[in-house]
Amino acid sequence: MGRAAATGGGGGGARRWLPWLGLCFWAAGTAAARGTDNGEALPESIPSAPGTLPHFIEEPDDAYIIKSNPIALRCKARPAMQIFFKCNGEWVHQNEHVSEETLDESSGLKVREVFINVTRQQVEDFHGPEDYWCQCVAWSHLGTSKSRKASVRIAYLRKNFEQDPQGREVPIEGMIVLHCRPPEGVPAAEVEWLKNEEPIDSEQDENIDTRADHNLIIRQARLSDSGNYTCMAANIVAKRRSLSATVVVYVNGGWSSWTEWSACNVRCGRGWQKRSRTCTNPAPLNGGAFCEGMSVQKITCTSLCPVDGSWEVWSEWSVCSPECEHLRIRECTAPPPRNGGKFCEGLSQESENCTDGLCILDKKPLHEIKPQSIENASDIALYSGLGAAVVAVAVLVIGVTLYRRSQSDYGVDVIDSSALTGGFQTFNFKTVRQGNSLLLNSAMQPDLTVSRTYSGPICLQDPLDKELMTESSLFNPLSDIKVKVQSSFMVSLGVSERAEYHGKNHSRTFPHGNNHSFSTMHPRNKTPYIQNLSSLPTRTELRTTGVFGHLGGRLVMPNTGVSLLIPHGAIPEENSWEIYMSINQGEPSLQSDGSEVLLSPEVTCGPPDMIVTTPFALTIPHCADVSSEHWNIHLKKRTQQGKWEEVMSVEDESTSCYCLLDPFACHVLLDSFGTYALTGEPITDCAVKQLKVAVFGCMSCNSLDYNLRVYCVDNTPCAFQEVVSDERHQGGQLLEEPKLLHFKGNTFSLQISVLDIPPFLWRIKPFTACQEVPFSRVWCSNRQPLHCAFSLERYTPTTTQLSCKICIRQLKGHEQILQVQTSILESERETITFFAQEDSTFPAQTGPKAFKIPYSIRQRICATFDTPNAKGKDWQMLAQKNSINRNLSYFATQSSPSAVILNLWEARHQHDGDLDSLACALEEIGRTHTKLSNISESQLDEADFNYSRQNGL
Repeated sequence: MGRAAATGGGGGGARRWLPWLGLCFWAAGTAAARGTDNGEALPESIPSAPGTLPHFIEEPDDAYIIKSNPIALRCKARPAMQIFFKCNGEWVHQNEHVSEETLDESSGLKVREVFINVTRQQVEDFHGPEDYWCQCVAWSHLGTSKSRKASVRIAYLRKNFEQDPQGREVPIEGMIVLHCRPPEGVPAAEVEWLKNEEPIDSEQDENIDTRADHNLIIRQARLSDSGNYTCMAANIVAKRRSLSATVVVYVNGGWSSWTEWSACNVRCGRGWQKRSRTCTNPAPLNGGAFCEGMSVQKITCTSLCPVDGSWEVWSEWSVCSPECEHLRIRECTAPPPRNGGKFCEGLSQESENCTDGLCILDKKPLHEIKPQSIENASDIALYSGLGAAVVAVAVLVIGVTLYRRSQSDYGVDVIDSSALTGGFQTFNFKTVRQGNSLLLNSAMQPDLTVSRTYSGPICLQDPLDKELMTESSLFNPLSDIKVKVQSSFMVSLGVSERAEYHGKNHSRTFPHGNNHSFSTMHPRNKTPYIQNLSSLPTRTELRTTGVFGHLGGRLVMPNTGVSLLIPHGAIPEENSWEIYMSINQGEPSLQSDGSEVLLSPEVTCGPPDMIVTTPFALTIPHCADVSSEHWNIHLKKRTQQGKWEEVMSVEDESTSCYCLLDPFACHVLLDSFGTYALTGEPITDCAVKQLKVAVFGCMSCNSLDYNLRVYCVDNTPCAFQEVVSDERHQGGQLLEEPKLLHFKGNTFSLQISVLDIPPFLWRIKPFTACQEVPFSRVWCSNRQPLHCAFSLERYTPTTTQLSCKICIRQLKGHEQILQVQTSILESERETITFFAQEDSTFPAQTGPKAFKIPYSIRQRICATFDTPNAKGKDWQMLAQKNSINRNLSYFATQSSPSAVILNLWEARHQHDGDLDSLACALEEIGRTHTKLSNISESQLDEADFNYSRQNGL
C-alpha cells in the first residue's frame, strides 16, 4: 500500500510552480520535508523522462576582480531546459541571470548559455572559510548536472618587496646569486630581471639561470656581467620594481713571466743585473687586487776585467848565423791578454847584422877579402845598372807610342782610390778586364761592377762632384755604375743603359739613438739620380716608411686605403723606430683553399721584432659586402716560414687581437708586426663581392681605330690604383667615373657589352660587341685586374666625338651602365680625377697632429671612464655608444680600456674626424656636459693640439 501511495498519479504529490524561477516541476510528499514549501530550495532532479542528462560545454573559470570592475561568469550546457548559478551555497536570483538558447544542428538538442556578474562588494561582504565561489546547475528532462566551482578573488599587489637583491663584488669566473622575493599579491607575481634597464633572456645565455625561486644565478662571472641588476614583479594588477643591485666583476692581477736577466751594469768588476715582470697577466681590473711580490729582482754580478797583453823581456841574441845575422825573440805573456784584452803591439822577433855592418863573401869577413875583388865587383854592379836603365828608357818610349796609337781602343782600370778623391794624382793602370771593381774608398768593400772609359788625366775640380762620388748612400742601391771622365776633367754619374735594378732595398729598421744621423744629398746631385730611378722596372710592392717616437703618429699608404696608427706611448721614451708598411702587388702568396676568397691586399708592417706597449691599429680595405649571414671572414697572418695561419674570425671573442669590420675596411688592433690579409668563406649564394668597374681609352687617336678597355677589379683602392698605373704607362685615360658592381657568389658568369654606338659615325668590329667572363675568374680574381678590350672604328677622320654605353651585368645578378661621352682629341677631353687629394699627401704624420682628439682631452676621458662606476657609466658604456658591442673582454685586458677604444675611434675616423658624434656619445652617457666642439683654447694643456681644434674641436 505504501508503494502504491508513493507512486500514485494524483494523491501522492502535487505540481508546484516557482514563479521567480519560471520552473514547473513535481514535488513529492517528501519534498516538503526538504523545505520546498518555503520556495527557497530547488529539487535535485525532476521525474524521469526520455532524454539525457545535461552536459556542460563550458564551465565557469576562476576569476579576479581588478580594482572595482565586476567580472562575468558564464557556463553553457546541452541539453538544458534551465541553468542557474549557485554562489556560496545560495541560488542567484533569476533577474541577475542573462540567458541565451540555441539549437545544436548536429544533434537537435537545446543548448543554453547563462551569464552572471559578480561585483567587488559581493566578494568583500562574503566572510566564509573559503574563497567566494559560484557553480552552475543545469536541468533537463532526465535530471540535473552541476559544473565545477569557480572561485572569485580580489586581485592586488603590495608595493614593497619582501627581499630586494643586494650588490655583489665577485672575481671573474665566480658564481653570482642575486636573491629576489617579490611583493605579496593575488595572483602571485611573476618575476623578470633587468640588466642596465635591458631584459635578461636566460634562454639566449646558457650561463644565466632565472628559474630558481625568482633568483638570478650566473654560473661563471664574466667581465661583461658587470652592471646594475633590477628585479621586476608584475601581475594583472600592477608592476613593482625592486632596488637596483650593482654587480662588479673584478680581476685580480697576475704576474707576467720574468724577463731575461739584463747585462751586468759595469763593464769591469762587481755590479748588478736585474730582471722584471709586470702585473699584466692579467692586469687588475675593476678594483681587483694588485699582484703581491716584487716586480724587479736584482742580483750581484762580477764582470771579468779585460787584461791587455804585455811583452816579456827580450831573449838573449842567438849565435851569429852564416849570413852574419843573429836573432832575439819575446813573448806576449807578461801578462797574456785575457777577457778581451788587446794583444801586444810591436814585433815579437828582431834580427840584426852581427858583424857591425860588414858584408860577407864566401862566408868570410870583408876585411879578409882582397881589394881587387871588391873593385871588380863594383864595376860589374855599375855596368849592370847602366844597362838596365837603357832598357827601361827604350821600353818606356815604345810603351808611350803604342798607348797613343790605341787610346781610342783600350781603357784603364783605376786601382788607386786617390784618383777619385783629389786633384792630379799618380796612379797605376792596366788593360780593361771584365768584372774588375772600382774602389772608391779604402774603407769600403768593392761591391760595384763598373765599366769606365778614360780619355785624359783624372781631375775632380768641383767639390760637389767629389761629394757625390764618395756618398755611399747613392751607390748602395745601384748594382751597375758607369763613370765617364771627359777631357774637360768633369765626372758624371748615372745608371748604365744596360743596368738592371737587382739590389735589395733594405728597410733600415733599427732603434734610432740621439746620435744617429741620416745621410743627405745635395739638391744639385740628387736630380740625375731620381731621373734614372724612373727608368727602373716596376716593383712588386708599394712601400712607405716613417720614423716614430714616444708621441706616436700615423703612417698612410697614399691612395690605397691602408694606414697604420701608432698610439701615444706605444714606443718607450727616448727611442725612435723607422716603421715601414708595404702592399704586395704581385701574385698573392696566400693561396685560397676550397671556397675561400682573398678579400683584401696583403699588407706588411714592420720591423717584425719591434715591441709596442699599447696595441697599434692597422686599417686594411676589403671588397666584401659585409653580412654575418652570408660571409665568414677571417684575419690571417704569414709566418716566418711563409705559411699563412688564421689569427681569428672577425665574429670570434678573443683577447689577443680585435677586429672591427666596417663596410669598406677592417680595423685591427694588434701588438705584433707582420704580414696580414683578410679572407672570406661564403656561407650562402647570396654572399656579395664588391667590384669596381671602369672604362679607359687612348689619350689620342691618330688612326681610324680606337680601343676601349673595361676593367673589373676588387673594390679596394690599391687594386684600382694598380690599374690606373698600368693605364698611365699605356697612355690611357679614365673616360667615366668608376662604379660599384655587386657580384654574387651564385656561379653565374659576367657579361660585358658595348651598346648604343652612333650609326654612320662609328662601328664595332665583328664578334667583339659582347664578351663573357666565367664566374670562377671573376670570383677568385684576387689582385689580378680583369679587363676586356673593345675595338671601334670611325668612318671618317673628321669624327672626333664618341658616345656609347658599356653594360656590365651578372646573369641573374646586378647590372651597371657606364655612359661614355668623350672626345678622341686629347686637347678637348675632360679630365677625371682618380683619387681624392687628401689621401695623396703627408704619408707619415707624427706627434699630436696625427690625432683628431687632443691629448689633454684624451687623458681626461680615460681618467673618467677607466674607473668602475656603480651606474654602469664606464668604458663599456663608452664602447657601446661608439658602436663597439662585441668582444669587450679584449678591452678589459688592457691597462687603459678607454685609451684603446679611442685608438680604434681614431682609426675609424681618420678621414672625417667626426668629433661631434663622439661628443654626443659622451653627453648621452652623462659624463660630460659640454661638447668637445665648445672647448676653449685655454682648456688645452699643450699648444701642439691647436691643429686638432682647427679640424672640428
